Amino acid sequence: MLDGAMLVWFLLTGVSVLFVLWDSISNGVTSWVQRAAWCLVTLYTGPIGLFFYLLACRRPFPGGHDEFTKATWKQGINSEMHCVAGDATGIIVAAILLYFVSIPNGWDIVIEYGFGFISGLFIFQALMMLPMFGSYAQAVRKTIFAETVSMNFVMTGMIPTMVILSAQWPGSDDPLMPAFWFRMSLATVIGAVIAFPINWWLVVNHLKHGCMTLPGADGAAPALGHSSPEGAEQVNDEMPDHKMEMQTLTTTQMYIWVIATYVVLFASLWLTSRYVPITF
Repeated sequence: MLDGAMLVWFLLTGVSVLFVLWDSISNGVTSWVQRAAWCLVTLYTGPIGLFFYLLACRRPFPGGHDEFTKATWKQGINSEMHCVAGDATGIIVAAILLYFVSIPNGWDIVIEYGFGFISGLFIFQALMMLPMFGSYAQAVRKTIFAETVSMNFVMTGMIPTMVILSAQWPGSDDPLMPAFWFRMSLATVIGAVIAFPINWWLVVNHLKHGCMTLPGADGAAPALGHSSPEGAEQVNDEMPDHKMEMQTLTTTQMYIWVIATYVVLFASLWLTSRYVPITF
């Protein structure tokens, strides 16, 4: 029965990824990083990723993307996609490599966290914001806070799921087996659910961007009576900022938030260790 469920899941995932990839090429009006993020998230979360892509990101018609995506909860979902795509990619790559190395599961967690953080920050966060900040180093510096707090909540969902399922589901740690990919899909879905509130909070408080239409990409549809508001305000003449002006917290506030998210992460790992021993 489980094999049948996984087969259906993988078939739906394949169709979902093909649609998002096709739509990103033919109908996409966002940056290539955001499009890649949605493709990867859909690869990891299957039809669930497709559902939220249609709900929060896909351009409904020419000239309508800004209006369609302006709700803060949609901005929060799009903001989260950069983090989930980067973090999950790093974690999955690490999990594949670690399968061939016999080390305690505690070190697995540490290495997977490191891979996820590097992938999320240096690829999906920094590259997304590069046009806005002008230099890669500045983009990394300006996005490290948002990536850290978001990553910690993604890991709060992913790591316990991965550890518990690995212990209860023999063979699900083998990347050559379908069970591995199904386990990673479940972990990514749970991580995304838990990380949404913090990403919504970051967007609401103007600490992180969500979905931004590329200037000149979303033309008007006069035959439908619609005009495009994109490009009304721009940053560096490269990236529109019609959603918000970026804000920042004080250093003390950032430290408090970062420490608080680590407390939540460590608490989830401690609870997990009550069911599955975590050793070093």
